[in-house]
Amino acid sequence: MQLGYGLYQQQTQKLVMTPQLRQAITILQFSAIELTEYLHNEMIDNPVFDIEDKEFERFDFLYQNVHRSNNKHINHDKESNVWDTIASPQETLEEYLLEQARFLSLDNTQYEVVQFMIRSLDESGYLKITLQEIADHFQLPLTEVENGLKILQSFEPIGVGARDLQETLLIQLQYMNTLDHLAIELVKHHLNDLGERKLSKIAKKLNITVQEVEQLGDFIKTLNPKPAMDFHKGSPKYIVPDVMVENVDGEFIIIVNDTLVPRLNINNTYYQYIQKQNNDEASKYIMDKYQTAKWLMKSIDQRRNTLYKVTRAIIHHQRNFFGNNLLKPLTLKQIADEIEVHESTVSRAVNQKYVQTPLGTFELKYFFTTRLNTEDGESTSAENVKKMIEEMINQEDKRKPLSDQKITELLQEKGIEISRRTVAKYRDELEIWSSSKRKRFE
Repeated sequence: MQLGYGLYQQQTQKLVMTPQLRQAITILQFSAIELTEYLHNEMIDNPVFDIEDKEFERFDFLYQNVHRSNNKHINHDKESNVWDTIASPQETLEEYLLEQARFLSLDNTQYEVVQFMIRSLDESGYLKITLQEIADHFQLPLTEVENGLKILQSFEPIGVGARDLQETLLIQLQYMNTLDHLAIELVKHHLNDLGERKLSKIAKKLNITVQEVEQLGDFIKTLNPKPAMDFHKGSPKYIVPDVMVENVDGEFIIIVNDTLVPRLNINNTYYQYIQKQNNDEASKYIMDKYQTAKWLMKSIDQRRNTLYKVTRAIIHHQRNFFGNNLLKPLTLKQIADEIEVHESTVSRAVNQKYVQTPLGTFELKYFFTTRLNTEDGESTSAENVKKMIEEMINQEDKRKPLSDQKITELLQEKGIEISRRTVAKYRDELEIWSSSKRKRFE
């Protein structure tokens, strides 16, 4: 083999990521809420855009209100629209607790300590800073800080200000009208054993029956492990669907949600200015902004068309889902081949996008599921198998719960080729305990 240097000519094809192409890819990835934020900033930065005052007021109103939300809540109402996603202001946990503190007769030092603790709580209502750190911060004796903690822990919601799960459960138990000493003893000394379902061990320690331990455990589950879970940092936000699907006389109508996208136009004055083809700096600046605006408008149209095509193809493949609630196996490649785009385009189009359907609001990725073979040569989806596993567990005898091996055998009897390991994996994804932890003694 000979090695040497030389000059050669060679033709190759490669994709160059221009700024415009990068922008188009970015816009396709945006959810409805992210797109409104991006457009809001672009409209401020680019003077070439022309938008009517009423249209800007409408868009700005929606932008300001929608961006108070977070993506934790999904609206399943059939008659919902974008206005359902706008929430009114809500009192925060901090405001609620500070208001309670103001009604107490606290001296300045006590109030400052309690206020500091309130502002040190996490989203669940737990105090994650140590009392010694608070004492050092205020240069106070530890006993004064402990008194401040007792004051905070007397506030509503009951259980707030605890340092861990055990403490918040004990606070809630102690404030109940009927004080259950056995429940307090269980939480104090056997909480880990309860979590691991070591009921016989607890029964022996407390000198009660296993059935009584189980009843105590059921009672403790009614307590709130996150006392501040009903409070949010500001107003709660709801998911805004990117696409809406309606069933009209058996035909599915697909509508891309453009409610949050303003109607953009190019300012005619700037357009006429750049037609003069001046070479000064102002003309170059305006030309650059003009080209950016035109490409942005084109990218928004491409996003709309791609979302429509992807959703239409998904609905076509999963049409039966709206009748029997069962998904067919579906991959990104199938959709990409059908609408003649690359798999990565489909992946970006469905990422963090939600579709509002007659059955509720779902992430578009929900409709993609892996294939499992059956004995008759057909196939079923992983989501369908998960539903079958969940139904089996819901119907089982809780005194003799089904093991993963038994579930595997039952599925195989139905003709589904599946291993015990896969059953265990699906059970974990469904957040269902193993058979030993599901067992009931009553």
